[in-house]
Amino acid sequence: MSGVSDRFQMWSLPVITFWMLLTGIHNGDSLKNRVPKNPEAKMNLSQIISYWGYSNERYDVVTKDGYILDLYRIPCGKECFGTAPHRPVVYLQHGLSASAFNWIGNLPSNSLAYMLADAGCDVWMGNSRGSTWSRRHVSLSPNSEEFWAFSFDEMANYDLPATIDFIVKKTRQKELYFLGHSQGTTIAFISFSTNPKLAQRIKMFFGLAPVVSVKHIKSPPKKLFPFLESLVKVLFHKKDIFSQNKFNQFLTNKICNLQIFYWLCKSIFLSTYGSNQKNLNESRLDIYMANYPAGTSVQNLIHWSQLIISGQLQAYDWQDPYLNIEHYNQVIPPLYNVTLMTVPTMLWSGGEDLVADPLDVDSLLTNISNLIFHKRIPNYNHMDFCMGMDAPQQVFHELINAIKKNIQT
Repeated sequence: MSGVSDRFQMWSLPVITFWMLLTGIHNGDSLKNRVPKNPEAKMNLSQIISYWGYSNERYDVVTKDGYILDLYRIPCGKECFGTAPHRPVVYLQHGLSASAFNWIGNLPSNSLAYMLADAGCDVWMGNSRGSTWSRRHVSLSPNSEEFWAFSFDEMANYDLPATIDFIVKKTRQKELYFLGHSQGTTIAFISFSTNPKLAQRIKMFFGLAPVVSVKHIKSPPKKLFPFLESLVKVLFHKKDIFSQNKFNQFLTNKICNLQIFYWLCKSIFLSTYGSNQKNLNESRLDIYMANYPAGTSVQNLIHWSQLIISGQLQAYDWQDPYLNIEHYNQVIPPLYNVTLMTVPTMLWSGGEDLVADPLDVDSLLTNISNLIFHKRIPNYNHMDFCMGMDAPQQVFHELINAIKKNIQT
């Protein structure tokens, strides 16, 4: 984190301590009023998967530009051993400032990765560059600004192709099923429309809360986006933002598990991540907070702000004609043409999604060349597709059945 973030932590801790003293949390009785902890809150991803009795593997994927990405695999369900050569391969890609935790964060009966594995799939989960589990490079340090000089352009052009190539070689299967959430769908739309060879390796594209245009985003900070670039560069320089750090861990382990602060932490989480309170397993809030946010680059956030202002899906604007020419051979960053993607596509969207707004999704639907299914869930917000307790009934069973049906044809 930047020096400003460190200074923020320095003055925040005394303030929180003073607040605790004012509210009487220093006395023994108040300290006993704690929300029960989940053991998974202090586990890494492999440990969480193993905790629930699933075998798992972790691999390093090295991109052409030198980033080292953590890739996780659940080769089969609880009742099987080893790998089978003909299991359908499914790759799951998380969204902005998230990680592969998206797919294993709930109980096995409510987590997509476990459900797919139990249904007979070979499940792979990626982690985008800059997230908690993908902060390595063959030569660059994550403490350097050079490490963080990327946005979702690089995730689409480098991360996704490298990951899919790795999976194809490892499984010896020529095709796989791709599922993305939020920015995970954005990356896919870009990759599959600009890289025909990569698109040929995708049997079917499942998109949850799909995002291409963010013209109608209703997120509270929308009015700040025109000023975002200057603001975040002052606060965070050109490095990371929304990362897990010691201050987050302090809040999760020392503050938010106290009953008196639990409601406040819950409210902040719900408002920040666009979750439906009635559809969230509140007993697992400490696990969610231990893994969200997972971090990204300042440049990536600026790229999203550019899309909000322009209303179009286009490459990162370096705001210098010479730099744009250097990167794109043109002064204005190129637009991405989603209509060029021909992968069979199934989408699920939310009627109350503050990020993937229904108006933007409607616009996207008209540009998908091979759309075979779309379902809008009226009461769904942005994170319900990953964390919602009824996600199996609303989404997961449908996409699992689609995979089974596709195998039979």
